[in-house]
Amino acid sequence: MAHYSYREFLNHLEAAGELRRIRQAVATELEITEIANREMKKTGGGQALLFEQPTVNGTPASIPLAINTYGSEKRMAMTLGRDSVADAAAELNKLVKAKPPTNLGEAFKLLGTALDLRHAKPKKVNDGPCKEVIHKFESKENETGDFPTLLNLPIQQCWPQDAGRFITLPCVVTHDPDTGERNLGMYRMQVFDGQTTALHWQLQKVAARHGRRYYEKGERMPVSVFLGGDPVYAFCASAPLPDGLDELLLAGWLRQKSVPLIKCETNDLEVPADADIILEGYVDPTEPLRDEGPFGDHTGYYTLPEKYPAFHLTAITHRREPVYPSTIVGQPPMEDFYLGTASVRLFLPILKMNFPELVDLALPAEGVFHNLVFVSIKKTYPMQAFKIMHGLWGAGQMMFAKYIIVVDDDVDVHNTSEVLFRLGACTDPQRDALFTRGPADVLDHATTDLAIGTKLGLDATHKLPGESGFHRDWPPIIKMDEAVKKKVDEILGSVPNEDS
Repeated sequence: MAHYSYREFLNHLEAAGELRRIRQAVATELEITEIANREMKKTGGGQALLFEQPTVNGTPASIPLAINTYGSEKRMAMTLGRDSVADAAAELNKLVKAKPPTNLGEAFKLLGTALDLRHAKPKKVNDGPCKEVIHKFESKENETGDFPTLLNLPIQQCWPQDAGRFITLPCVVTHDPDTGERNLGMYRMQVFDGQTTALHWQLQKVAARHGRRYYEKGERMPVSVFLGGDPVYAFCASAPLPDGLDELLLAGWLRQKSVPLIKCETNDLEVPADADIILEGYVDPTEPLRDEGPFGDHTGYYTLPEKYPAFHLTAITHRREPVYPSTIVGQPPMEDFYLGTASVRLFLPILKMNFPELVDLALPAEGVFHNLVFVSIKKTYPMQAFKIMHGLWGAGQMMFAKYIIVVDDDVDVHNTSEVLFRLGACTDPQRDALFTRGPADVLDHATTDLAIGTKLGLDATHKLPGESGFHRDWPPIIKMDEAVKKKVDEILGSVPNEDS
């Protein structure tokens, strides 16, 4: 199901009881964060919030701010246009199941081909709602221009020690200067002034690779950023797709309608014509990098200042009645937990094609994505748990996983208590631990060196005879006889409830 605007999506959320309007004035400086954080901490993620009168430095902004719109299982399913995320994963599985791939790269290549065949390829259009209001900075053209600079947008200062205001749900469009391949990523943007931000594309991200080529060539890099539109766009921008697979192709398939693309006013990039707000600009490779941060990050700690490129704004275009989408990150659980979980569920069938023993995988909220990964496998031979550890560390953004705990297929990896029970009961620390080194998330403040870290794998599966020097009988786990359980169900069902 396609959503033709972010406002339409919010209306659907409201009709489903998933959105609450806050009509009184609330400051974008910290106050919205505090309200949203309390909502996100509620069981199940609370409701989406629409702040109808956000203020910037005490002045009412001209557009509303929406937050926590992805922060529940139900809202994520609505984002994907399905009854559940599992339904979307099952459909995706059918697309690539006809021809089993031999490796993960081939699986994603096959996925791209399958999506293209399903008529999900973006289509070019000449006009769209995102051009209803146009403001070009270089030519000073302005059609009504309700908010001619970034300072007029309701951009939040999220946490007390943040270096300033940050755009937190930007869909950043870049092109490879050599191949022309498009990438859609999500990289936070610290606002420096009305026409300049930082672009926090991390070392291993595709946009950073594009940027390095422009720096090597000494050419100005075109960059465009869009906000809002169909909510599936932001999901796809945050999804861990491999380099070369167009995120807007996935978006078209999910929304069951091709993404309409329109050329920007001041560069040659294309953006969704149904987006709410477009920020056009460039990165200049001849100017020095600038300090970005601190920023209260999804790790639950502040990311300290690092050097990143500056984004220079050349135009803002937008709908006449746009909505500014935002999010916050911090100590879990937060809204981003539901985005990350949906990505895992959606692409798990593809991982299973390459790792047939894989049963399920979970990224618990406490692990803030990469820090902690629970994996269940159908174990059939010795050292299989270690094989899956190595395989996952070599699979895209799973390279950032700090801890991988592997359990047997009878364990629910979404139940942290079950996993920790098996970890305590089924491991010998020296025998079952695997240390290795590799790339680390640049946001991980605990690593000795930036972007380089240690990984630990723990084999909490049952041990086979002779495995890793194990020479004892493995005991069965305690379970009640099924016939007895059924009999007791019948007994208890016939006993009157004392409260009735």
